[in-house]
Amino acid sequence: MSARARLRRSAAVAFVSAITAGSALLLTACDPSADAADAKSGTAAPTRSTSPSAAGSASPSSSAGGSATPSAAASTTPTGSASAPAATPSTTPTKAALNLTKGTGLTISNGTRYVVMDGKAVDFGTVVRDLTWSPDGKHAAFVDGNGNLQTSDPDGSHKVLIAKAPSGQTWSHPTWQVTVPDSIDPGRNNLLLTADDHDTLRLLTVPAHAGATPAALRLITSDIDGGPGVPQAGNLWPNATGSHGSAVYANKDDGQVYIRDEYTRLDGAAVTKGSQPAADDEGDIVFVRSVDGHSHIFERSVDSHQERDLTPRASADYTEPVLSHDGRTVAFRSPDGIYTVPAKGGTPQKVSDTVGLPAFRG
Repeated sequence: MSARARLRRSAAVAFVSAITAGSALLLTACDPSADAADAKSGTAAPTRSTSPSAAGSASPSSSAGGSATPSAAASTTPTGSASAPAATPSTTPTKAALNLTKGTGLTISNGTRYVVMDGKAVDFGTVVRDLTWSPDGKHAAFVDGNGNLQTSDPDGSHKVLIAKAPSGQTWSHPTWQVTVPDSIDPGRNNLLLTADDHDTLRLLTVPAHAGATPAALRLITSDIDGGPGVPQAGNLWPNATGSHGSAVYANKDDGQVYIRDEYTRLDGAAVTKGSQPAADDEGDIVFVRSVDGHSHIFERSVDSHQERDLTPRASADYTEPVLSHDGRTVAFRSPDGIYTVPAKGGTPQKVSDTVGLPAFRG
């Protein structure tokens, strides 16, 4: 990461820390009813996944060598729904045979009350789905067992009920959007997320404080040629990053990845075919694309626009990629756990047997 990017990120971290510290009394006073109910019932802890079937995965192999030609259609991978809780409740975590997350900043949520991080499983006391982190890594955001949006400290304490999902809506994949105040931007501390309202997918934005009211995320293109503009429905899987609040997201209907910029003006455009995008602080993107019947992980450079298949020999579906904030490492989900790979190519390494959604903290 460049020195300039590090300065921008440091400013964003300081800004969100100041906001959360200033509202500490409000946040710690909240005690969502969902917590008590979930804590009583208990949900299963992360467990070691079963071995893939003969038709399933071999471990991802090195990116050396050519890859098959990507298909034009977008990947038929999961489209942003949260992981379902395990069927058998448990009040104690089952230790995974492999957990190499210690010191990496990598976390894994899988729809249970346990989050894998820093070499252990942390009990959040409530169902945790689609976990994401504030830029400073001091606060988590997730969808709870009742489908509502919550935040908490990294150990699951001091939970805050941000907003309740209306009846008939399913919320998923929140992401933190923090911007630094300057002469153009007054500064924001929001959460973006996907809302599935009776099979209509839209993106929402909500201030990251207790009792906030979500609103539709505005999507406008700067195209002045009379084109159709960016689609307003079918959008999902948002991922915000950087000090100016840029975000990437996917559209289920046209199979494209979009970028959204609202720093100097509200702007948006499609950038490539794919799904489940994520970006680093510099703007490089990772995403999923179908190749010869399997979902592969691709990386796209913000400068050259060149795309690289990071899993060219995939024999199973690899999904839900995420970039570390410094842009060096990509983590992704496989049928038998979580893998990491250098963002510029290399040999994927398995880091956990827990199958879930990877995220990088801070």
